[in-house]
Amino acid sequence: MKKNKMEKRSRRQFVKTSSAGVLAAGMSASLPGFRDFFIEGNNASRHGSISPVYDPEFTPHRAASWWCGIEDLQWPQKKIVDKIKRRAEAFSKAGIDTAINFGFHIRFDFSNYFGQLHGYYANVCEELHKYDIRFMDHYSCNHVERPRGEKEFRKLHKEQRHHTLLFHDPVAAETAQYEGHFFRDICEVDLRDGSRGYAAQYQLEAFCHNNPDFLDMHTKYLRRLMREVPFDLIEVDDMCDYAGLTTCGCVHCRERLKKEYGHEIPPFGEKSFWGDTSKPMLLWGNYENPVFRDWVKMKMDIVADHVRLVKSIVGEKPLLTCCSSTGPIVLNSIALNLERMAPYLDMFMLENVGTNIRSTDWVRMDAEALQQKDIALKRGNTPAIALSYTIYEKGGYLGWALSRFWGVANWSSTLNQRLEEDPADAMEIEDIIAPLNKWEMKHSDIDYRKSRDLTEVRLVSSSLCRDNGFRYDNGAEQWDRVRAWSEELVRNNIGYRIVRSSELADVAALSEEKTPLVLDGIGCISQLQFDAIKAYLSKGGKAWLKLPFGTHDEKGFKRAVPFSAELTSKKYKNLITTEASNPKETLNKLISKELFKPAIRQVAGDTGWAVRIHLNENKPVFHFLNTAMVPVPHASIKDNGGTPILKDIDSTIRNNKITFEIDNRVTINSAMSLLSPELNDSSKNIEVSSGKEYTRITADLEGIKVYAAGQ
Repeated sequence: MKKNKMEKRSRRQFVKTSSAGVLAAGMSASLPGFRDFFIEGNNASRHGSISPVYDPEFTPHRAASWWCGIEDLQWPQKKIVDKIKRRAEAFSKAGIDTAINFGFHIRFDFSNYFGQLHGYYANVCEELHKYDIRFMDHYSCNHVERPRGEKEFRKLHKEQRHHTLLFHDPVAAETAQYEGHFFRDICEVDLRDGSRGYAAQYQLEAFCHNNPDFLDMHTKYLRRLMREVPFDLIEVDDMCDYAGLTTCGCVHCRERLKKEYGHEIPPFGEKSFWGDTSKPMLLWGNYENPVFRDWVKMKMDIVADHVRLVKSIVGEKPLLTCCSSTGPIVLNSIALNLERMAPYLDMFMLENVGTNIRSTDWVRMDAEALQQKDIALKRGNTPAIALSYTIYEKGGYLGWALSRFWGVANWSSTLNQRLEEDPADAMEIEDIIAPLNKWEMKHSDIDYRKSRDLTEVRLVSSSLCRDNGFRYDNGAEQWDRVRAWSEELVRNNIGYRIVRSSELADVAALSEEKTPLVLDGIGCISQLQFDAIKAYLSKGGKAWLKLPFGTHDEKGFKRAVPFSAELTSKKYKNLITTEASNPKETLNKLISKELFKPAIRQVAGDTGWAVRIHLNENKPVFHFLNTAMVPVPHASIKDNGGTPILKDIDSTIRNNKITFEIDNRVTINSAMSLLSPELNDSSKNIEVSSGKEYTRITADLEGIKVYAAGQ
């Protein structure tokens, strides 16, 4: 960071104290007055509010989790205050610009301790702000831990330690409350037996997003949090329904379904609505029934309304929520719909790489990453962030490399407490990520929001198909085809982006680009989308079509005649219909017939390196990421599912000297260097030779197993 900016920031007043001397933030610095503040309920409005200095130009780039533990509730004891100071300094030395709270996650479990918890967070903010590091609070708003029985109790303490566990005894839980709202009364209602909604995968009882008493309680908590903690950004997590399709049968949800859709929720087990309930709960539901489709849509609307309420409270402070997936139909079962929440969010985060050996199979995640990146782009180029978990250094490196490859901010996080026991050689996240951040700042500090991807193909992902549960005769869904295309495009080094349902209805947006649209299996099409597609094609727009297309409308009702009949009869010049069985076969035919010419063609070396070009101030940056990584498992440590933890990464690529021919869509006007953290401060020259129709580059990636940049 430039010196003058640092000096300017250091002079800013990040927190305010009251004229009466009662400390409203950074309370550790001056304990006199804290007793009155704490006993009177932390009513900061009486003593002067806390006003963080928020820079709207700030973009998270290098984020990391700020882990908390149960002992931090002992704040303001000296050892806790000293630990905060040491860690803030370590974050600064590691080049971290955003610290994100992790711990005390199931927030209302700590309602009896909000005073010291908020004091702790205010102290964290005070120390971080000294180093110009932003603090993001992060918590689950709609759950309390309520294990049912001894087995669930032990499972919770084995698998969810990272939540920081301090939940009510079953007897005390009956009278647990906040702001006069008893937790037992604001839970979802299980449609099977009228009991409280329960997310068995996390041992949680779930509050109903549609219950006005819960919304009142959450509103009051958020306002208090804003008064007492000068956080800069906030992630309100779990904006979904982890109890799933068993909920919610409360009076508020029943009334809303009746008022907005004119339906009653059928009794549990009625097959015409619930489908085959002998299957796992996530697979319940008869999407042929419009009542079920409406019920699922209402559940997603309820969550989106809650997000909108939160945004109205936090105001200018950037808001995000967690979303590990956006594509598959199964998300309907937990009412998780990022596109529905997007209008009220300021940042978009993808949880991607886990801690075990499966994380090296990253290509399967590319479609999700680019879909969330497109959501962020269409929201005004808001920040997109990829969260990667790790136990050891190589996992942290892989997550960092993925963020670079995808062109998004990186959020690095350990997840030690997700294991039954922390490894003896576990590292702090600031120590894992520091070398990578420092390398990046020294050699390749790129502003991802000012870069754009080289796009050759536009791949359509239909939320209408997902929301309506549309499947093909073989049981597959449209997202399966999106992922298959994504993987094939990655392996062929073809730049692509995602086009979603809203853009598909906008003829002007479709016509802005000359790249072909991939319309593969878009069963649900609205009239507005169909009109836009026809207008686009009539102007000479390109599209690759694979049936079915437009067999159903935007509400999931089947058409008597599919739109494909009209579309294929028009004989549009640049509409190519394919009957190929998979994207690989389609691409091979298009390329062999010269109907499509990729910008990058590999002519030498093993094909395991994926290449993605980002144009940074119109200069190309080549990102090389290995698709042929071999995970090296830890000798003994496994995750709770029994899969070995990732310890190291090897590669099956043997010929790492790779040559590409790049056409004139990419302009290379200067010499290029190959850089990688695996080369430390060294670099290699990239051979560049210009021809009439293409530029040939040769890069020697020998000695590199994960990632490199050519710039």
